[in-house]
Formats: sequence, structure tokens, C-alpha cells
Amino acid sequence: MFKRNSFFSKLFLAVLIVTLVAANGIVGFKDGTNLFKPAIAEAATVEKAPKYVFYFIGDGLGAAQRQIAEYFLQEKTGDKSAKLLINQLPVAGINTTYSASSLVTDSAAAGTALATGHKTNNGIISKLPDGTDIKTLVEAAEEKGMATGIATTTRLTHATPAVFASHNESRSNENEIAVDFLDSNVEFFAGGGARHFLPQGWVDDMPSMNGSKRKDNRNLLKEFADKGYKIFYGKEQSDKFRNYRPKGQEKVLATFTLSHLPYEIDRIHDTNNQVPSLAEITKKGIEVLSKYPNGFFFMIEGGRIDHACHTNDAVAAIHDILAFDAAVKEAYKFYKEHPDETLIVVVGDHETGGMGLGFSKNYYLKLNELLDVKASVGDVLAKKYNGDRDAYFKYIAENFGLDNLTEKEKAEIIKAMDLVDKKAEYDVAKYGPSYYNPVAVATTHVISKRANIEWTTFAHSGTSIPMSAVGVGSEKFTGFKDNTEIARTLASIMGVKLSK
Repeated sequence: MFKRNSFFSKLFLAVLIVTLVAANGIVGFKDGTNLFKPAIAEAATVEKAPKYVFYFIGDGLGAAQRQIAEYFLQEKTGDKSAKLLINQLPVAGINTTYSASSLVTDSAAAGTALATGHKTNNGIISKLPDGTDIKTLVEAAEEKGMATGIATTTRLTHATPAVFASHNESRSNENEIAVDFLDSNVEFFAGGGARHFLPQGWVDDMPSMNGSKRKDNRNLLKEFADKGYKIFYGKEQSDKFRNYRPKGQEKVLATFTLSHLPYEIDRIHDTNNQVPSLAEITKKGIEVLSKYPNGFFFMIEGGRIDHACHTNDAVAAIHDILAFDAAVKEAYKFYKEHPDETLIVVVGDHETGGMGLGFSKNYYLKLNELLDVKASVGDVLAKKYNGDRDAYFKYIAENFGLDNLTEKEKAEIIKAMDLVDKKAEYDVAKYGPSYYNPVAVATTHVISKRANIEWTTFAHSGTSIPMSAVGVGSEKFTGFKDNTEIARTLASIMGVKLSK
């Protein structure tokens, strides 16, 4: 009898569940929501928002870039178990990056998607294609009463940092973007790009600060100082920045170079007035922003990963990725101290260079071929060839590990030298834009081929890219998402609203 009653009880329960599920899809739920979603949604609304939010953006940071940097770390340290922190965070996902105008985005459109949750056309800064301004995560955080910070290894007015605190029809209008920053209320700015803050014709006592790109007489550094910002500018003030300790709720604008900060590979080899690393900048930003009682939103960009990949410079990209990872480690230390109040999100905006780990019929990577490189292609090597071939070959032997060029490798470089010496037209698909210098590009391609790395473009690619996260609400980022979903998910977790 008991068995029979048990059977009918189970049968009744099963029928009841089926009936409820069917009713959910047929009767009384016109909005198509699931019967159980209201409870889930209600739980989501009462979940505590993170007090401290770190938003790391690796410009040009694709899957290949993440992986090659980790392999290089293992090769350099001899520790085959060495891992990047960004590759160990517990939550991971994949993001699409296309813009409103192209399947291959630029940094302005990709940054706008990550900052606002909206697609726009390439080249536009936090506006819709029709010109409508759209709210950014920094602006939304400020509305909530949080302190905010923007740090980058590029010019502060460059596309990715710009999209968080400016609105402009063109990323090229960097002087206007610098003016927008004045009214942003962002508490911490740090990066390069002083040339867009200094008045035209500026001459400074510090040699590193001679120059300006402004077309007016506005000294924005002075205007920031008048608003109460502590100003650090020029690489000569790097140690002053390092030694600075905020005593209370203070604001900072630090711009160490006229244009971008140096590539990490060049920074570490410059023993004269080294500018702060991205990790040092991140640490200082935490010191400043953590003084504010309502928490903070801090965007940190590793911007020169992208620049290195544009020049197909694997080693410079790797060093900037390692520097980016070191910056994430500073945030992770803070997270360990505040695990129930902190969220760290690490994304890329797009992939750059079409980097391939392996090519032709070869089944190997030889990362030992990269270990002797001591300078960047874009900022250093591109300026080295002046017609003196012997001097150039001597330089790359001493600084790029190319003291044993094969006849074929040397012939490739000489071919590029012939083009430069004759000022002849050349195939930009092979050598890239003229400002990269064909001789430097031919040289970096020799190094890449030795390591069995290949490149498909000097621009961006349309591949999906990885992201990772840890902390409060991080589980919501898992899966295959569009870049706009990253911003909207982040806004939801923070309890702020972006433009609809």
C-alpha cells in the first residue's frame, strides 16, 4: 500500500510540474518570461554591488598575444609552469569586437562599446553614429558618487582612455578631448600626451616637455591645477610621482611624456629618468582613489600592446603584456585585501596584427629567438637606418640578436634598404605604412620567422578575443558575448545605468 501511494504521489508531482511549465509557456506570461525568473531577478537586485571596480583593457590583446607572452615568460624564467595572472582568473569568456561600420573595429568604436554598451562607427568617441552622446561607465560611476580613475600607457587623449571621459565625432580631435577632461570630475589621470594639455609654442625648462600640439594658448595643466589637481608632468617628475602620498581625498593629473609612454622594452633599458611602469601607475591610482569613501571605478589600459602589434613587433608586444599583467597583479593584491567588495575585469578591445603562433608546415615555436631583443621596432629601430648599412647591421647584431644572419635573411633587409635609399614606392601590404620604415619591418619579420610567428596585417583583425574576471559578480561575464554586453553587464553589477 505504501509503495502504491508513493507511486501515485510521485506521478501527481510529475504531472503538476509539467502542467506548471506548460502554463508558463502558454497562459498568463505574455512577456515570455520564465516562471522562475522573477525570483532570480529579485535576488539579483539585492546582490551587493562591488565597492571597488578595476576595468583593465589590453589594447590589441587577443588570444595569441596572451599565449605568446605566457610562453615567453616560461622560456625566459625556465619555469614551464609559469602563468600570467590574467590567464588564471577564475572566470573567462570570449567577446566579439565588430563596430557599427565595420566587422574590423578601430579602438574608438571598440572602446566606446566597452565604455558605454553601444556600437558606433570607427573613429567616433562615445557618440552614436547620429552624433548623440552616450553615457560612459566613468560618468555613471561619478553619478553614483564613486571616485574614478583613468590610466594608460598611451596619450591620455588617445582613443581608449578618451571614450571614458569625452564625447567627440573624431578620435583625432585630441585637443578637444583634453578640454573635455576638465569637466569630467575624474579624480585620477595618468599616462602620456602632455602635448595636448600645453599651450601652443610651449618651451619648458625640462627638455622632455618642449612642444605642444594645441592651436590655442590654453594651458590645461594650469587649469587642472586651478581645479585642485596635483600635477606631475615630464619624465623628470617621475620620482616625485612615485614618492607622492595622498593625505586625503586628492585629485591627480600625471602626464610624463609629450606623446605615448615608452614601450616597456624601451622603458626598462632606459636607466636615465625612467617613467613609472603601468604597475606603478596602477598602485598610485589605488592609493589616491581608495581615500574616497564611496569606492572607485578605475580603468587601466595597456595601450602599447596594440602599437607593437601594428609594427609586427612580437617582443615589444610581449613586454607590454607582461607589464600589463604586472598592473593587474597590483589590483589583485587589493582584491585579496577586499575580496567581498572588489571586482576585476580584464578585456581586450580587439586583436591587432593577426598574430599567428606557427606558420607554413612547421610544428614549433622557438621563443629563444626572442630573448636577445633589447629595443622596440616602432620607437627605436624605425629611426636607426640612415643609409649607413654597416652601422645598421652592427646595431641589430648587438640589440636584436641578429649577429648570424643567413644570406636569405640579409638579402631581405638589403632589399628594403634599396627601397628606402632610392625613395621608391613599395608594397605597403609587405612593409606597412612609411612611418614604420621598410628596413625595420623587414628586420622584425626576420625575427618573427625565426620564432615561427606570422602576421596577417599591420592593422586590426576581426577575431573574437578572450576576457577574464574575478570578484563580486564576475561569474556574469562567462560565455560568448559581444563587447557591448561587457559594459552593460558591468553597469548592472555596479548598480548604475547607461544610456538606453
